[in-house]
Amino acid sequence: MDAIKQILKILLAGCLIVGGVLIGTTIFASKQIDNWGDKLQSILHH
Repeated sequence: MDAIKQILKILLAGCLIVGGVLIGTTIFASKQIDNWGDKLQSILHH
């Protein structure tokens, strides 16, 4: 029983880490794309 609990804890920790990385990457990427969009707009308007 203890072994199963230990495996579940490891899996949960892994899922949280992967989820956090994915969310962080998504937020970072969306900010970068927003910056590029602003630069592109300023180039097109000038």
